Amino acid sequence: MLSQKTKYALKALLYLAQQKEGEIAKTFAISEGANIPKKFLEQILLDLKRAHFVGSKQGKLGGYYLLKSKHDITLADVHRLFDGAIALLPCASLNFYEPCADCKNEASCHLRHGLISVREETLKSMQQITIASLVTDQ
Repeated sequence: MLSQKTKYALKALLYLAQQKEGEIAKTFAISEGANIPKKFLEQILLDLKRAHFVGSKQGKLGGYYLLKSKHDITLADVHRLFDGAIALLPCASLNFYEPCADCKNEASCHLRHGLISVREETLKSMQQITIASLVTDQ
């Protein structure tokens, strides 16, 4: 399940992706347009900026804009940034691997092997869905 923070980040990215190229959106406009509480949005935009998904401009005419192409930002990218692993258990994770303390033999663990398959299919689907494809579907 996506966290509320990830959902808001996706909504903010969708809002920015719908702007004309080179257009800068003010935080207030993003908040209103994407229906995101302003106090949460500011932190989310800072996280997106640190991850180089968005850029910002200071001043009266300032605001936020997509830094990375909407065709290159995937659901997997945003999920990993805000929610971490895509796998359901740490032992099935690619980027956040940790062995399970209660597992006697990881190599023969049926649960781990099953959840690796789930992770692979989920990851494949999430990598195919870009911000651009979500904007096009609307």
